[in-house]
Amino acid sequence: MRIVKTIVKWATALVLLLVAGVLGVGLWYVRSVEPQVAGTITLPGFQKPVEVLRDQEGVPHIFAESDLDAVAALGFVHAQDRLWQMEMNRRIASGRLSELVGAPGLETDRFLRTIGIRRAAEAIFANLDAETRVQLAAYARGVNAYLTTRSSPLPPEFWLLRAPAPEPWTPIDSIGWSLMMALDLGGNFNAEITRMRLAQRGLTMEQIGQFLPPYPGETWPALPDYTALYRSLGGQTQRAAALIRAFDFGIEGLGSNNWVVSGARSETGKPLLANDPHLGLSAPALWYFARLTSPAGTVIGATLPGVPSVVLGRNDRIAWGFTNTGPDVQDVFIEKVDPADPTRYQTPDGWARFETVREVIQVRGAPDEVLNVRISRHGPIISDGASGGATQAVPQGHALALQWTALSPDNLTVQAFARLNAARNWEQFREAARHYAVPQQNMVYADVDGNIGFIAAGRVPVRRPDNDLKGLFPAPGWDARYDWAGFIPFEELPQEFNPARGYRITANERITPEGYPHHITFEWSTPQRADRIAELLAATSRHGMASFRAIQADHRSNAMREALPLLLAAHPKGEAERARQVPETVRQVVAALASFDGTMATDRAEPLVVAAWMRELTRLVYADELGPRLFATLWDQRHSFMMSVLKDQNGAAAWCNAEGRPQSCAVLVSRALDLALEDLTKRYGADWRAWRWGTAHDALSEHRPFSRVAQLAPLFDVRVPVPGDTYTVNVNRYTIRNEAGPFVSRHSASLRAIYDMADPERSVFMHSTGQSGIPTSRLYRNLAERWARVEFMAMRTDRAEIEKGAMGRLVLQPR
Repeated sequence: MRIVKTIVKWATALVLLLVAGVLGVGLWYVRSVEPQVAGTITLPGFQKPVEVLRDQEGVPHIFAESDLDAVAALGFVHAQDRLWQMEMNRRIASGRLSELVGAPGLETDRFLRTIGIRRAAEAIFANLDAETRVQLAAYARGVNAYLTTRSSPLPPEFWLLRAPAPEPWTPIDSIGWSLMMALDLGGNFNAEITRMRLAQRGLTMEQIGQFLPPYPGETWPALPDYTALYRSLGGQTQRAAALIRAFDFGIEGLGSNNWVVSGARSETGKPLLANDPHLGLSAPALWYFARLTSPAGTVIGATLPGVPSVVLGRNDRIAWGFTNTGPDVQDVFIEKVDPADPTRYQTPDGWARFETVREVIQVRGAPDEVLNVRISRHGPIISDGASGGATQAVPQGHALALQWTALSPDNLTVQAFARLNAARNWEQFREAARHYAVPQQNMVYADVDGNIGFIAAGRVPVRRPDNDLKGLFPAPGWDARYDWAGFIPFEELPQEFNPARGYRITANERITPEGYPHHITFEWSTPQRADRIAELLAATSRHGMASFRAIQADHRSNAMREALPLLLAAHPKGEAERARQVPETVRQVVAALASFDGTMATDRAEPLVVAAWMRELTRLVYADELGPRLFATLWDQRHSFMMSVLKDQNGAAAWCNAEGRPQSCAVLVSRALDLALEDLTKRYGADWRAWRWGTAHDALSEHRPFSRVAQLAPLFDVRVPVPGDTYTVNVNRYTIRNEAGPFVSRHSASLRAIYDMADPERSVFMHSTGQSGIPTSRLYRNLAERWARVEFMAMRTDRAEIEKGAMGRLVLQPR
C-alpha cells in the first residue's frame, strides 16, 4: 500500500507539473503573441524614424516624416494586428486556399484561378503610374519588415493548421485583395446564369421576370427568346453554377447606406455625412482603423488590411463615404466552339483560337490539380472550372465566358485612393475619382467650406441600342451587337454638387433620373432603406450627430410594414377555405400581430413570428416551380416577388397554384403560419410570448476557416444579438435557407461613421469586432457589443487627446 501511495503521490505531482507547464506555456503564448506597442524597433525599409501611438482602442496613429514611411508603417501595423487575415485574404485571391485546407478549398480555388484574379492583378500592376507602384512597394516593405524582424510567435491559426510562415508580401497581393472586394460587390453574372437556369427549368420569360423582378417602376426591354439555346447548354450552365455557388452574388437586400446634408439642413450650419457599408461579417472585422500623418497631410478612417490607403474616412478638409452602385459590369457570353477543333470558337469575324493558361492548384494531402483555363476575346471560360478544365470536359458545342471590367489591365482603381486621401476640395476629390474603375461606388462628399457632392464613380460599359438583352441573360458571343461599345464617359456619370434640396441619399436604390441617357443596370437594390432614410431626414428640419445616429440605428422595417397587412388580410380567408377550427395559439399570435408596427427589436416576439411566417410562405409559393436543385440554392426572402404574388400583380398569384392545379394564396398564407409556429415551437419552446427576435437573430462574424470547426468556432467567431432585418436602415440580413440558423445575420453594417464638418474632430466611427486579429486579445471582440447598440468611438487627431489613454508609443527606427 505504501508503494501505491508513493506512486499516486508522484503521479499526482507529475500531473500538476504538466498542468502548470501547459498553463505556463499558454500564458506565455497569450502574452507574447500580442504585438509590441511601446519602445523602439529597428527595421529595414524605412527612411526616417516613425512614431506609432496607439490609443486606448488600439487604433494606431502614425506620425512620419515622409509619405512613403507612413505607408510602410501602415503595412507594419496591419501585419502586427491582422497577419492571419492578410494571409487568408491573399491565399483566397490567389486561388491558393487548398494548400492550407486541402480539398474543401478546391471549389474556391478553381473559381478564382479560372477568372484569374492573380493574373489580372499582375497585369494591372504593370499599367499603374510610377507613384502608385512606389506606394505599393513601400507598403509591402512595411509588411515584410514585420515578417523578418518579429520576435513574437505567429497567430494561433498558423500552428493550429500547421501552416507555413507567410511568404513576403508583394504589391500584387494588395491589388489582388482590392479585386476581391470588387468581386464581392459586383455579382451580376450570377443573376444572368440564374435566369438562364430558370429558363432551362421551363419557366417562361414572364415567370422569370416575376421571380427576379425589375426595380419598381422599371420594365425590361422586349427580350429575344433564346430558350432553346439555353436548354441546349444544360451541362455548361450546371458547371458554371457549381463554380460560383460558394459566393453570395446578386442577393436581394445587400448594400450600404450613405447620406449627406448641407449646412442649411444641419444644426451647426456645416455639412454632416453618414456612411455604413453593408458587407459580409467576419472575425476579425473586414476594416481596421488607422490614422496617418505625413507631409501629404493627415487622414484617418477605415483601412483594409493588405491595402495601403484609408478607404473610407476624412482628412482635415473633407470627408467621404461609399455605397455600392450595383452596376451591370459583367456579362456572360455563350461562345460557340468549333466542332472540328475545340481550341477554336466563333467570332463575328470568323474562327479564333482560345488563349490557354495552365494553372496548377496544390492540394494539401492530395495530388496537384491542373486547370487549363480557356480565355476568349470576352474573358475566361467559367464553365470549365468546376470540371477540372477544358482537357477534362468534353466540349458540348458551347462554353460560357465572363467579361468583367475589373479584369482589364487598365483598371487603375488603386491609383484613386492616395489621391482621395490627399484631396482638399471637391475638384481634387472628383479628379481622384476619375481614376476609379471598380466596383462602381456612390461617393458622397462634404467639406469644411460647406460644400456637399455626389458622384457614381466607376467604369460602366455602354451597350449598343440593338443589344436586346442588356446584360439580363447570357448573350451569343458570335453576334457583334452584344459586344460592349466603350464605357460611359466620366463627365456623364451620375453626379451633383451642392444640390438645391440640401441633401443626397444613396442606399443602392436607383440613382438615375428619368431621361438619363445611359443604361447602368436593371438590378438596383430594393428601395426600402432609401425610402426610410428619406422619411427620417424629412422628419427633422435640422440634423445633428444625435439624429444621424438615430437614423443609423433605425430598425423599423418598411418591408414588414408592407407584408404584414397582406398576410393578416389573407389569413382569415385561408382559414375559412380550410374549414377548420382555428387553434387558440394561432388566434393569439394573429391578434398580437395586428398591432405590430414593423419595429424589429431584439426583445420582441412579433419580428420572429413574421419572419418565420414569410419564410414558410416563400417555400410554399415557389419550391414546386423551381424543383429541389434550384430551390436549394435560390430559396431566399425575395420581398419584391412575394409582394407581387400576394397582391396578384400581373397574374403573379398563379405561383400559388399547386402543380398546375388552382390554389388560393390565402390557403398558403394560413398553412405557412401553422408551419412557422410549429418550427418556432421546436426551436424556442411552446410559449410564443417568450420568443425573442434577438435569440434567433444574432450577428455572426465568422472566422476563416475556424467558423467551420465546431470545437474552435466559439473562440474565433464573434456573436451578438442585433435588431433589424434585411430591409431596415440598421440592416442585419439573414439567409432563410440556412436551416441551422435561418435568421442569423451574416451581412450587416460592417462599419459606421458620422462626420461633422463644423468640427471634424467630433466625427465618430465603429466597426463590428475589434482592432486585433488575435482571438486571445482583449481587442479582438471588444467593439462588438457597442457596435450592436449603434454606439461609436471618437477618433481624434489631436495628439494631446490621444496620449491621455494611449496604450503605448512605438518608434520604428530605420536600420
